[in-house]
Amino acid sequence: MSSVILHIETCTKMCSVALSEDGKLIDFIENDSENYIHGEYLTVFIEEILQKNKLIPSKLAAVSFSSGPGSYTGLRIGLSVAKGICFALCKPLISVSTLKILAIIGKEKHPNTTLVPMIDARRDEVYCEIFDEKLNSIKPLSSDILDASSYQNFEPFVFFGDGAEKMSNLWFDRNTKIDPSIKLSAKGQVTLAYEKFIQNDFENLAYFTPTYLKEFMIDGGKKKH
Repeated sequence: MSSVILHIETCTKMCSVALSEDGKLIDFIENDSENYIHGEYLTVFIEEILQKNKLIPSKLAAVSFSSGPGSYTGLRIGLSVAKGICFALCKPLISVSTLKILAIIGKEKHPNTTLVPMIDARRDEVYCEIFDEKLNSIKPLSSDILDASSYQNFEPFVFFGDGAEKMSNLWFDRNTKIDPSIKLSAKGQVTLAYEKFIQNDFENLAYFTPTYLKEFMIDGGKKKH
């Protein structure tokens, strides 16, 4: 019996959903808006992709979710929708590391170099985990304030993601390359999610929370996206 998984990506401004069957991508829908549209479009995209592929929700084997770090609001919306589907259908929830997803997408274009995926964390800060050409983590996930010499001991490398653009001017004379075409997508979850599915590596629906890494605070101690 085949296993169809719904994949949800809401960590950045990209609102993205995908379907896979037995670890192979079937279809995807995504929108890389200048604004955060997850609240308005995520459930619409899910309904559309299921209808387009003639699938009823009960036929899903699991739901996978890009677990962060990333947009606080995006993560909350994505996880709420994923949990809602899983609770309603009694299906398992699979979490996948956002930076690992981005690294997998980056490796498709840059297979033989060190990969530095970055998620914007405001100002000069990024969420970053560094991977070698075999996708082994060689710098653990952390929230980093970057300067002109950051990550020098990992050169040469390619860096990408919505946190990368802010470093392009600082690193212009280093042995690095920026690739702005590489963006988060639910498509990047397929392999990781299927590996977890066949290993029965599922999250506790009641207690699972995203990887936020830092407080959701701004000037004056008030909360904001």
